[in-house]
Amino acid sequence: MKLSQFKFRLPDEQIALYPHSIERTFKNENGEDEVFRVTRRDECRLMVLHKQSKTIDMFRKDENGKPIEGDYLDFRSVLDYFEEGDTFVFNNTKVFPARLYGTKEKTDAKIEVFLLRELNEEMRLWDVLVEPARKIRIGNKLFFDDSGTMVAEVIDNTTSRGRTLRFLYDCPHEEFKRELYALGEAPLPHYIVDHRPANADDMEDFQCIFAQKEGAVTAPATGLHFSRELMKRMEIRGINFAYITLHCALGNFHDIEVEDLTKHKMDSEQMFIDAEACRIVNATKAAGHKVCVVGTSVAKATETAVGTDGQLKEYEGWTNKFIFPPYEFGLADTMIANFYHPFSTLLMSTAAFGGYDLVMEAYDLAINNGYKFGCYGDALLIVND
Repeated sequence: MKLSQFKFRLPDEQIALYPHSIERTFKNENGEDEVFRVTRRDECRLMVLHKQSKTIDMFRKDENGKPIEGDYLDFRSVLDYFEEGDTFVFNNTKVFPARLYGTKEKTDAKIEVFLLRELNEEMRLWDVLVEPARKIRIGNKLFFDDSGTMVAEVIDNTTSRGRTLRFLYDCPHEEFKRELYALGEAPLPHYIVDHRPANADDMEDFQCIFAQKEGAVTAPATGLHFSRELMKRMEIRGINFAYITLHCALGNFHDIEVEDLTKHKMDSEQMFIDAEACRIVNATKAAGHKVCVVGTSVAKATETAVGTDGQLKEYEGWTNKFIFPPYEFGLADTMIANFYHPFSTLLMSTAAFGGYDLVMEAYDLAINNGYKFGCYGDALLIVND
């Protein structure tokens, strides 16, 4: 397929800058109104795409099965499409506060450093991105706090924006990471931070409730919709949970610079699938129940590790798999995704699963009905019926 086939107009006001929430207004001690935002992860809108019948659900239905116009499904309705014995596959990667702001020595020029991954624990070496890159050269020292105790030296150029930093901080490793992370903020994508600064709530809001394995520099956003209450209801219904780990990197946000998608190369991401996840997923398939991948990161990981026999295999390593239409999925029969930006590799993966024409029809409906897009936006469930 061609890049231009994933073009559409996304109004700025439909990019979600915050997770779904309700607002409450209280009087402070001065008698002034103060607005508090309370996050409701599982109350975003849900659209449901039926692959076989090629129909799309947006609204709740009355007792006669007729859609009630304007009464949109919310994410909690996802339970209505699953039953005992089905399995949800989640990505349990954990986001760390990867975005730091500092200054360059001598000039005091403001710089942004985005931590990607730790290269050497003992030497305090980190792979990072810097902005503005043209001003950051080998040998420069960067300062990240007013006291001057958190300092890094640029020791290598890796890409046009990539650098290797050595942090000059002499203390036990756990203390160093604690102090480093205390200076960072939630690594929200630029389509959010270009419109509002990250705040203290974002480090919690931009983290899945089941996150365990640290290493992601962006959240597996579809998992953000799941609340503890919803997962308890799923558990009571007899739905199984399987957890894999794929440390989400920034490659999904890079611009695609070729029209022919077969020529685009994805960045590699580290992933792990253990024997327990394989056991749960393969038993579910053998019993004829649904396997639902939660997000495009899980789809990528499971498609990397599925065998020719349709069984999920243990895996530890890296993947740069790029899924776009046409593509024959070997494992899951159900998928939950977010609504993604134009030209996004995440949209392409969704279209590969749901079918290009039907997914783009769903996107037209989402635009025309005010759905929210992006990591804090609304959700799309794709079922195989």
